[in-house]
Amino acid sequence: MPTSKQMEKMAAAVGAKAASARGLAPDDDLPVEYWQALLDDARADGSPAVPGASAVRRPLSQIPQHILRLSCRRCARIVEIQKADAVRLFGQDAIWRDVGRRLLDDTCTERTGRHEEDGCWPVFE
Repeated sequence: MPTSKQMEKMAAAVGAKAASARGLAPDDDLPVEYWQALLDDARADGSPAVPGASAVRRPLSQIPQHILRLSCRRCARIVEIQKADAVRLFGQDAIWRDVGRRLLDDTCTERTGRHEEDGCWPVFE
């Protein structure tokens, strides 16, 4: 733990640095470092931010996982199905997103009567 003198010294050093940097006006250009940080981001190439998110749009036959899992954001329910069972029930060309939505909706407990509010909110894991 730093002493009180060391803390005062560090605070003065931080204060001096903060005073020298000025804020940007609304019509100022953003610094080059900002744009470089955006381009260096892993998501800058347009790939999905979540690994495996592209698996949601794949047919069941192209998904490598043995157990398929999804949950509901609304009721916190988790549904798991083996890939072999999903293929047997829905066919190998069925899209995982559609299969998962159907599995959740078949047992949904959140029924309001309005189409916009009815059903579960799936999260594919």
